[in-house]
Amino acid sequence: MLQTFKNAWKIPELKKKILFTLLIVIIYRIGANIPMPYVTNDIANLAQQSSGTIFEYLNILSGGAFAQATLFALGVSPYITSSIVIQLLTIAIPAFERWSKEGEEGKKKLNMATKITTVILALITSFGYCRLMSYYGVLPADLTWFQELVVIMTYCAGASIVMWIADLIKGRGIGNGVSVILFVNIIAGSTTTIAQMIGMVNTSTIGSTIGGIALLIASVLFTLLIVVVIVILNDSERRIPIQYAKRVVGRKMYGGQGTNLPIKLNMTGVMPIIFASSIVSIPATIGQFFPNSNFWKGVTNVFNFDKPLYILIEFLLLIAFAYFYVAISFNPVEVSNNIKQQGGAIPGIRPGKPTSDFITRVLNRITLIGALVLAFICIFPMIVSAAAQGQFASLAFGGSSVIIVVGVALETVRELEAQMTLRNYKGFLD
Repeated sequence: MLQTFKNAWKIPELKKKILFTLLIVIIYRIGANIPMPYVTNDIANLAQQSSGTIFEYLNILSGGAFAQATLFALGVSPYITSSIVIQLLTIAIPAFERWSKEGEEGKKKLNMATKITTVILALITSFGYCRLMSYYGVLPADLTWFQELVVIMTYCAGASIVMWIADLIKGRGIGNGVSVILFVNIIAGSTTTIAQMIGMVNTSTIGSTIGGIALLIASVLFTLLIVVVIVILNDSERRIPIQYAKRVVGRKMYGGQGTNLPIKLNMTGVMPIIFASSIVSIPATIGQFFPNSNFWKGVTNVFNFDKPLYILIEFLLLIAFAYFYVAISFNPVEVSNNIKQQGGAIPGIRPGKPTSDFITRVLNRITLIGALVLAFICIFPMIVSAAAQGQFASLAFGGSSVIIVVGVALETVRELEAQMTLRNYKGFLD
């Protein structure tokens, strides 16, 4: 991996992209630490109340900005949620479905719809976050309506800037903008998590020093195991053999050779985790609007990460979004038609619909295996935390965080490898 970045650094164009991405990341982290107007010194109360709840996960995704009530407190959550909404609407709304098939021009229209939806969701979420801060005493009790409006609009502007930054990274930098921001946020917040893990060695937290040390070692081993599993998962693929018939064109003979159609075990990357986590945190986000309501307090408590309902919904959404993301990114009918037009066929399978049905059947099985592995890595720490009655709250989202970090790192390296291959440079796989 280090050799890949070293080789990429020698290519002027890729060097500019890497430097641009680093510059944008630095600007983002500066924005994530810019204090907000009217925020009082009781900010520690918000961080304390967020600990051990679903808000802790939102804090992880924002790189600690959520608990500090800084400019980028909302992070990329509004942008992710709007992307999910627009992608789902491409199936339900004919106009959106038509745009999705219009190529580059249609993508621009869908991107504009996503941005508008992001601003709307950011405005609504900002209002709820402002109410939450008022409830915990982070904002002054005598805050006027104009001052509250300033706070709401500032947070909405912060979410819009994050959206713009993500688009800049995607268009002019390296990697997917949303994934890179989440990667940076998780890395930035990892120091706090590590400190909490070390603090668990204290007898007042675990009950015995030996138990705390055992937990720390188990956490490190589990993290290393996740890294190994994710690397294997990303490199694993099912190869469907394809045989091309011989054909004569003029005086030359073409075809006759065999090849493979590779179907990766994890075609979706980290997107199902990001999507599922964003959707399942919606009830807690709505609960921000009504901090004094007993009903919404109950809803937030039920949808907390150590509750069975939250774990079950997270598991089901991970599976569902894995299939959904594969469905919109891989078309078995189109692949089958391409194979048929090129004079190829899968041994033992007739061309046309039988081929597409066979590819669909293999794709569904592969997707299920990959989704189950991702779901297990994400859910297992939550189950452990729930069984320990929240004692290991800081580790509950460790699986999801490690998957996102490793997945983004592998995706970035693959993108660098692809761009270096186009320029005839050798990467670390050569």
